[in-house]
Amino acid sequence: MPLSLPDSEVLYIERLSLGLPSEEVFARLLAEVPWEQRSIRLFGKEVAQPRLVAWYGDPGCSYTYSGIRWEPRAWTPLLAELRLVVERASGCSFNSGLVNLYRNQQDSMGFHSDDEPELGPNPNIASLSLGAERVFVMKHKLSGAPPFKLRLASGSLLLMKGKTQHFWKHGIDKQRTACGPRINLTFRKIVHEV
Repeated sequence: MPLSLPDSEVLYIERLSLGLPSEEVFARLLAEVPWEQRSIRLFGKEVAQPRLVAWYGDPGCSYTYSGIRWEPRAWTPLLAELRLVVERASGCSFNSGLVNLYRNQQDSMGFHSDDEPELGPNPNIASLSLGAERVFVMKHKLSGAPPFKLRLASGSLLLMKGKTQHFWKHGIDKQRTACGPRINLTFRKIVHEV
């Protein structure tokens, strides 16, 4: 289902067929991924990232964001299969992916655009959500319109394409109500080394 947002190409699939129950995929990723929590520089201070992460990709697909350089881990069989499922559903090809673990309602992702040079001028970002539902928020950079909010279901896929990253920022806020863990896989394509 395309989302009707100006200056964007955003598609949301509420239930993507993963070949396994989404609960099983979630449990396996939770157990198999070597989660890390690194420090980032925020307003001149070093702070721990408010979630756990891991970077996977094809050889040579290094990625730098928030001052952290990530060297890719080799795809696990499960992650390689999920990449194929997402590529089929999106019609895009990906060579890397950031895996995020939001442990509870206190974990978050600050507002940002996926506009790093390694991703090229109009990157395709495919976001697969598993586990607890969280609210995805998009804010237009220029219009001042109210933010767009979407509750991401477990097993859903959100695809951002074209000039979306030029005009929109997105993030996951902390929330007041308690919730369980969520895993989010954001597939992307590294187009060149920087």
